[in-house]
Amino acid sequence: MAKKFTASATQLKADPVYGSKLIAKFINCLMLDGKKSVARKVFYDAMGIVEKRIKDCPPNEVFEKAIENVKPSLEVRSKRVGGASYQVPMQVKPNRQRALAFRWILDGVRGKKGRPLAQRLAAELCDAYNGEGSAMIMRTNVHRMAEANKAFAHFAW
Repeated sequence: MAKKFTASATQLKADPVYGSKLIAKFINCLMLDGKKSVARKVFYDAMGIVEKRIKDCPPNEVFEKAIENVKPSLEVRSKRVGGASYQVPMQVKPNRQRALAFRWILDGVRGKKGRPLAQRLAAELCDAYNGEGSAMIMRTNVHRMAEANKAFAHFAW
């Protein structure tokens, strides 16, 4: 029988500058076409910009706080009960929280055009750190959907 999960979590090495596995995972998500050195350069350039914008906090802590702010605690999932589909609010597992936060931040970054990627990433991280930006809008929309469908919570099993 095939394994359900890959060993990527155990093989992941901490990033060379900050020594954080969270940053290493984000760089892997940022990477396109296997070009990790390009993704690293973009990320570290963005961290330099963040360091200039937010002086009272180190950039790796700004990044971690931004990810914490964007992580959703609830989401809706479709459940089919008796021929009808219901949007049932459910708790989000930690790995999925992190994956959704990364995805929403990167979608917000890639959705804006006109500036270099490092500048857009730095702006999105600063916005998420301050509780603003497109990633935070996605989070509030997901929480709002879960709140609106609270009546179907008894279907969560």
